[in-house]
Amino acid sequence: MRLLSLLLTVSLTLALAYYIYIPLPDAIQQPWKLMMLDAYLRTAFHVASLKQWLGFDHHTRSFRQFTFGFEGILKEFLSSESSAGAVPGVKVSDITFAGIPVRVYEPPAGGEGHLRRGLMYFHGGGWAFGTTKKGSYDITNRMVSDELNTVVVSVEYRLYPDVHFPVPYLDCLAAAKHFLSPEVLAKYSIDPDRVAVAGDSAGGNLAAAVAQEISVDDSMSVKFSVQALIYPVLQALDFNTPSYLQNQYIPLLYRTNMIQFWLQYLNIDLSLMPEFLVNNHSALQHSSLTPELRSRLDWNVLLTQKYKKNYNPVIVEKGSEGFLKKVPGLLDVRAVPLLAGPEVLAKCPRAYILTCEHDVLRDDGLMYARRLQDAGVAVTSDHYEDGFHGCFSLTSWPLEFDVGKRALRSYLNWLQNNL
Repeated sequence: MRLLSLLLTVSLTLALAYYIYIPLPDAIQQPWKLMMLDAYLRTAFHVASLKQWLGFDHHTRSFRQFTFGFEGILKEFLSSESSAGAVPGVKVSDITFAGIPVRVYEPPAGGEGHLRRGLMYFHGGGWAFGTTKKGSYDITNRMVSDELNTVVVSVEYRLYPDVHFPVPYLDCLAAAKHFLSPEVLAKYSIDPDRVAVAGDSAGGNLAAAVAQEISVDDSMSVKFSVQALIYPVLQALDFNTPSYLQNQYIPLLYRTNMIQFWLQYLNIDLSLMPEFLVNNHSALQHSSLTPELRSRLDWNVLLTQKYKKNYNPVIVEKGSEGFLKKVPGLLDVRAVPLLAGPEVLAKCPRAYILTCEHDVLRDDGLMYARRLQDAGVAVTSDHYEDGFHGCFSLTSWPLEFDVGKRALRSYLNWLQNNL
């Protein structure tokens, strides 16, 4: 009986270790902590999918509840520690800008007699998850407001499955235009020459797209002076870039997960994922994807050899017939900012672009940095050889990673010196 119990315990332990363990590059520090976090997220996703199969709720909403609950536990714990996220003196207000829910952080210094910085932030989460009212986003925005004497506005744009593109983009654009209006800037004592837009991952996509639109809108008397993009997702035509292939099995963002986020955002049948995995959706036969457009995301030209390594472009002659006509969002710069023309990029504000070596989105950010520079825009490229997707948000114990703390401090320093 004891032997059977021992064998059962050993078997369960080995099974658990097998489930948790993922081979990770040597450069990633604290690998087991990352594996444990990834295992929790995978488990939450499996349970959410089971709930949907049983008819309870959409898996996306269920997954949100798991993550919100986890963040709530962390918040309760942190509130009792000296490292608590609350920053004394920062005034927080939940209001609406042009009908879009936003959270406004006002610094303790106040605006009496002097002007302050302004920053609008769009959170990440694959256009399906996330909120700036909880967890690391709330903590980071409080830090920015306090340390940089900045009025921070975080936008609660609508999410999948309730909406698809272009609704999240339009929500962010409406909130941005409201924020940049002279009346609102005056209300919050914000210097109109010192207003930034920022975002991470899918939020970086929205920040880049909104910055482009505002930059070419002659009706806007005030425009963003800088943009800060944290491992942004910027294109959906090539899922075989070197970083997509190199990091396809590296948490916290797997290649298939990112493709699924795109399919959901653009309202494409999820059963078509195999077509996207082999680039059938961007085959040469598609006349709407002209050589000029292809050149705007040609990583063989835009990336240096350091990042191209030994990978070869995956170019398909004949793919899915009429695909791009059925899904015009794949060529819409509001969804795919990397496709913007040089005449648009030339008008964009100077940029800070953070990329991580072990992230499928690495090359999106590097290519955009190169294209902005080619268009004459000043760009600060901040690359982390030991970074992975999501590290920017992992700065508080027990989910604290040194690379995340360094990335966050670099972001704060750049804003301090450039905004």
